[in-house]
Amino acid sequence: MDSPSDTPPENPAWHTRTADEARAFWRTGRDGLADDEAGQRLTHYGPNALPAPPRANALVRFLRHFHNILIYILLFAALGTAPLGHWVDTGVILAVVLINTLIGFIQEGKAEKALDAIRNMLSPKATVIRNGHRREIAADQVVPGDLVLLQGGDQVPADLRLVEARNLRIEEAVLTGESVPVEKSLDPVTEDAPLGDRSCMAFSGTMVAFGRGVGLVVGTGKHTEIGRISTLLGEVHSLETPLVRQVEQFGHWLAVVIVLISAATFAFGYWVRDYPLNEMFLAAVSLAVSTIPEGLPAIMTIALAIGVQKMARRNAIIRRLPAVETLGSVTTICSDKTGTLTRNEMTLETLVTARHAYQVSGVGYAPHGGFSLDGHEVDPDDDPVLSDALLAGMLCNDAALHERDGQWQMEGDPTEGALLTAALKAGLDMRLQQERLPRTDVIPFESDHKYMATLHHDHEGHGRILLKGAPERVLELCDLQRTAEGDLPLDRDTWHRHMEAIAGKGQRLLGVAVREAHAGQQTLAYQDVEAGGFTLLALCGIIDPPREEAIAAVKECQEAGIRVKMITGDHLVTARAIGEQLGMGNGCRAIAGHELETLNDAALQRAVQESDVFARTTPEHKLRLVQALQAQGHVTAMTGDGVNDAPALKRADVGVAMGRKGTEAAKQAAEMVLADDNFASIAHAVEEGRTVYDNIRKSILHMLPTNAGQSLTIMMAILMGLALPLTPVQVLWVNMVTSVTLAMALAFQPAEPGVMKRPPRRPDAPLLSGFLLWRIPFVAILLWAGTFGHFVYMEEVLGVSDELARTVAINTLVAGQAFYLLNLRLIYQPVLLGGELFRSGAMWIAIGVLVLLQLAFTYAPVMQALFGTVNLSLQDWGRILLFGAAVFIIVELEKTVIRRFFL
Repeated sequence: MDSPSDTPPENPAWHTRTADEARAFWRTGRDGLADDEAGQRLTHYGPNALPAPPRANALVRFLRHFHNILIYILLFAALGTAPLGHWVDTGVILAVVLINTLIGFIQEGKAEKALDAIRNMLSPKATVIRNGHRREIAADQVVPGDLVLLQGGDQVPADLRLVEARNLRIEEAVLTGESVPVEKSLDPVTEDAPLGDRSCMAFSGTMVAFGRGVGLVVGTGKHTEIGRISTLLGEVHSLETPLVRQVEQFGHWLAVVIVLISAATFAFGYWVRDYPLNEMFLAAVSLAVSTIPEGLPAIMTIALAIGVQKMARRNAIIRRLPAVETLGSVTTICSDKTGTLTRNEMTLETLVTARHAYQVSGVGYAPHGGFSLDGHEVDPDDDPVLSDALLAGMLCNDAALHERDGQWQMEGDPTEGALLTAALKAGLDMRLQQERLPRTDVIPFESDHKYMATLHHDHEGHGRILLKGAPERVLELCDLQRTAEGDLPLDRDTWHRHMEAIAGKGQRLLGVAVREAHAGQQTLAYQDVEAGGFTLLALCGIIDPPREEAIAAVKECQEAGIRVKMITGDHLVTARAIGEQLGMGNGCRAIAGHELETLNDAALQRAVQESDVFARTTPEHKLRLVQALQAQGHVTAMTGDGVNDAPALKRADVGVAMGRKGTEAAKQAAEMVLADDNFASIAHAVEEGRTVYDNIRKSILHMLPTNAGQSLTIMMAILMGLALPLTPVQVLWVNMVTSVTLAMALAFQPAEPGVMKRPPRRPDAPLLSGFLLWRIPFVAILLWAGTFGHFVYMEEVLGVSDELARTVAINTLVAGQAFYLLNLRLIYQPVLLGGELFRSGAMWIAIGVLVLLQLAFTYAPVMQALFGTVNLSLQDWGRILLFGAAVFIIVELEKTVIRRFFL
């Protein structure tokens, strides 16, 4: 056999080798490694730690955030105002640039903690045998070939090939997603066995739940399973959000339009109309500034931030701002099962006696629920066999239940916790029953025997032996079955049919039996149990059931056009059963991980369309499934709580981690963390995300017509050889003050009616398309007609001064903006029906603030000096308000036409 130094320690076939073969390969005897040999291996293989990835320095990361089309547009606006000498406006624009850049920089710094979180999962200490002595060392000093001692509560410090195991069970949910601790043995398994079935291995970062063992280190640092996931996570690149992609497309389109219009206007005015060069330069700059929506990035950031606050109130914590909007465009949610769709709390759902099959309601460890038979509620006291079975499950049990701060918590084995909860649902008092039938002796559960047995005596000295364990083992030890008529001969065939039916529901089976103890028996030995003669009380079906609110949330997502897929490391039958209970489509066709490995990318894309349940998956499988969906154009959210979910969480358009039971690695890789670990909170977050996107669209629908109306006004004045209706500084007032004031109110709008009844928007849909491409020029022409028309009327008909005509024009434009804001409470629907116009207090506050600003702009002496405005008469204000009301009425009529003939 090769020497250890010739073969990498991540050899993937350790689970196929015997313990003796592993010992021989690493040349490890009963006394462990000698200190000098351990030192040599530490030098050769390196410390048992995950290497830090290369990172750009802070300055480079900060400068990278300036590479954004929105930032370029803002900088262009600053360059437009600076030559005009408006340094305050230039400073405001540059401040917006800096704020946006700082937000992105800070969020990126948080994201880079994902790999740090995985590295911190490694155990800080390890107990090893070296030179024949037990020794505690730092975990990073563990080397391949070390013998590591394991006991309940320990964190496994490296990947181990077990060489000794006594009742050893290890919690591996962080790697596999399996909801119960895995029972360990020494027997090798097949090479293609999934990670969760490699019973002879213990993996770094997992927790020992019960028992003792000794493991031979076969992988350290990056050569462990958790190290492999860390490497995979480092290679995964997050995708741009749909909104970022759309805004970039919009920005490029807008930049081209601005340059073409400004250049054409400059050329026409200079060469055709013979305007002076400096005057045409200022006009072209004014035109460009009027077209750029300087406030849009700020409004977008505000809308996203408001969405963050609303989601936080609904237990969804957003770690990166763009994820708010991305949630609104999600087309597929890939969810982990354990702890996400389910509670990660084992629950007794089925209890079958010789005569009846009972269903048990209630989920988790809270003792709330009851028992039913054929859909009818029953009292356990009415069936002595049911009561006996529940009592046996309670007493032959080492788990404990406690209520703390209104939450029921279980200590011990989850399966035993499920039995204990069921007994409490039946009204059995644990302390009272333990006093009535105190335990005299116990045989703990061992994998060799597959059962646990306890001896109890009442106060009259009568003894009984209670037995629970694997059903096939319990059946072997039973001769009788209990019925209401008494104990009858065991009908094995019927019980086997019950076992198949319960297993078909994805439930884990447990048998419960009882036998009278011998007279005077005070101890319990294996031969006492192996002698048989037990009476079978019941078969128990235990499962980690879906949350009731998750079932409703899945249905709500489906109604919203969002497909939900379950991707779990649990067994195929269990996953299929949970999928059926959740109401997933396609008959819940389920695919196992080993089947996925045989599929190429094209076949995988077909499979991910046809199936909604994927079981026994590895981190690579989850990542491939997310990528397959994205390759088909889906915007994908991935939920999870384990380190095995981290690569897929990072790759998904929106990664969603569990806040309570999720690992730190999962939280750091995700864009959103659920504070209540509740899948239903995702549906609420999707609703908020759709609302945020609607509000951003409303802001664009408000800002662009305003800017376009200004541009048309300036262009028409140049074409007609008139004085400019709006000076550059007045344009900036509209763009940076009045327009932002009104558009900001749109960021606070509540959800539109039926927001979760419509399908997700197409991921490839541009930000401006269809209806928006009509509405923007339609309203722009209305604003231009009123503003330019009023200006020409004042100058050409009434013959007033340029200052008065401009003051009227700008107030006309602002009035049109304010009335149009009311139309945008709903994009398509009428705002006068159902009181929708008054559902948004933010709109009316914004209009009130705007009125005060415009009065100051028009009448305050300092503003008149800065902006060249003059006082207006009541007649002027009457025409201005009449125009605003006309805009509101015309847009409402336009909605009616659009709904009737085009929607």
